[in-house]
Amino acid sequence: MANVARRLSQNVPGNFFVDETCIDCDACRQIAPASFRDHGDQSSVYHQPETIDEIERALMALVACPTGSIGAVDKRDVRVGIRAFPSLVAENVYFCGFTSERSYGAWSYLIVRAAEMGGNILVDSPRFAGPLVKRIAEMGGVRTMFLTHVDDIADHAQFARKFGAKRIMHADDGAQSLAVEQVIEGEDAVRLDDDLIAVPVPGHTRGHMVLLYRDKFLFTGDHLAWSPEQQILTAFRDVAWYSWKEQTRSMPKLLDHRFEWVLPGHGRIHHDTAEAMHRHLERCVSWMKSSQ
Repeated sequence: MANVARRLSQNVPGNFFVDETCIDCDACRQIAPASFRDHGDQSSVYHQPETIDEIERALMALVACPTGSIGAVDKRDVRVGIRAFPSLVAENVYFCGFTSERSYGAWSYLIVRAAEMGGNILVDSPRFAGPLVKRIAEMGGVRTMFLTHVDDIADHAQFARKFGAKRIMHADDGAQSLAVEQVIEGEDAVRLDDDLIAVPVPGHTRGHMVLLYRDKFLFTGDHLAWSPEQQILTAFRDVAWYSWKEQTRSMPKLLDHRFEWVLPGHGRIHHDTAEAMHRHLERCVSWMKSSQ
């Protein structure tokens, strides 16, 4: 829980604040950009929310914060923020909120599908928080967990036990040691069912994978994200923990697939036509190759 005595000096005066425990995960700035900003290596409130929508978004950021670093002096009813999650992204894809410090605030997503279509899919793991777990249960539970890479697995084991979910993960990120039920090996794309394709893309980690859903939604973990500053799809060389060279080599694999959405664990979501996304990806691949 945020401590007003540790309130960062960069916050503007008023009710909402960020304290010094902030780890700069970017979640609040994505959820409530009208209120939160990056002032260097942490976030702070630059505009106190005033409208109903601004207040709701600020409360969602408070709930989603992995370190509990966001607070409100007047102890607002946070149930508004809690009830907002899972939050609709588009169609049947939801952002789970309740990010985990164990995954440095990485975003996780819920794909809601009918049981006869294979059931719901949880992409990476949010915090195992009671209100979120209850809401996911009401939405049909979790049949499958797709774990893009070892950094963002957070409370995967608790979700798997709760819902009896099958986990999918690559062998090169230690899937066997985690008792994962379906282990992917090698670098060939794997069709999981009619709607789902797993594509191994080593680089950020040795066993990193992305998940393509219905040739439309690409869940990219820490492999690919949108840069709002540069207005391009990009990768992050400074966090290629395994190998930037391997990430550069694996990125062109995505050119073989069509997608309209990029939904990362870290970085910004983006939506465009499949043709525009392909052009963005081509530019990203070209830049990566030139940066070797």
